[in-house]
Amino acid sequence: MSRGSGAAHWRAELSLALVTLVWGATFVVVKAALAEVSALLFLALRFSLAAAVLLALFRGRALFGPGAGAAWRAGIPAGLCLFSGYAFQTFGLYFNSPSKSAFLTGMSTVLVPLLGALIYRRNPGISEAAGVAVAAVGMGLLTLERMEPRMGPGDMLTLGCAVMFALHILVIGHYARRVSFEALSLIQVATAAVCGSMTFFWWEPYFIRWTPAAILAIVITGVLGTALAFSIQSYAQRHTTATRTGLIFALEPVFAWVTSFLITGETLGIRQTSGAALILAGIAVVELKPFRPADRESGLPL
Repeated sequence: MSRGSGAAHWRAELSLALVTLVWGATFVVVKAALAEVSALLFLALRFSLAAAVLLALFRGRALFGPGAGAAWRAGIPAGLCLFSGYAFQTFGLYFNSPSKSAFLTGMSTVLVPLLGALIYRRNPGISEAAGVAVAAVGMGLLTLERMEPRMGPGDMLTLGCAVMFALHILVIGHYARRVSFEALSLIQVATAAVCGSMTFFWWEPYFIRWTPAAILAIVITGVLGTALAFSIQSYAQRHTTATRTGLIFALEPVFAWVTSFLITGETLGIRQTSGAALILAGIAVVELKPFRPADRESGLPL
């Protein structure tokens, strides 16, 4: 890897870490807002605002013209995966505790290389596989309050969420270097907005109270957590693999815990602290590649 591509690689992964920080930091805001607005209506408003911001920012360029067909073919399935992931997660929360939901959602970290190997028939390197495994154990220690061997309806729904988020990362990884990241960002967010707008009024009883908490959550998640975040992801995955992207996203519960500590003073126990450390260790294994020369750079998109 040349010096230039190496610098782009590090910038991309630091940008993805910033996105994960935003998602983790907004968890408390979203949780408070869901008392004021129904879940699917919140998603519809969040994605609609994000689509409007991106349309104004990018002015619709690259949506129609040379290469536009590929951008639509990439953005629509990415948006469908995105909305489906959030919908599965939302309905899974009706049955599961937030901690168990966070763990099962985080299993997308493990599913990215597994599904990627199945779809692309290309296995990740040894260090990447080891790092993902270590991070998965850390995710369990950090988020799970207790181990429950039974699989209930909430578990199945939330695992569906993990599958959709993993597929979203793989779709972005497959197309990121082939299409305009502006078009890819806008089309996927607009697709999710359309899905939310078509489902919120019949899928569940909907309501909204236009309180400061609800407005703040919609603006923050729409502008920062969606418009900015998915634009960065669409650009950053040009320079890193889908497996590494999923692993970086495993930092979300770590950042959520840090935010909760700063805002509410909530502290971590020994088990949760060990879990956070293992997630960081998993990322370090992938970056440092201790299994060279047996390890190999798997390359994009995995």
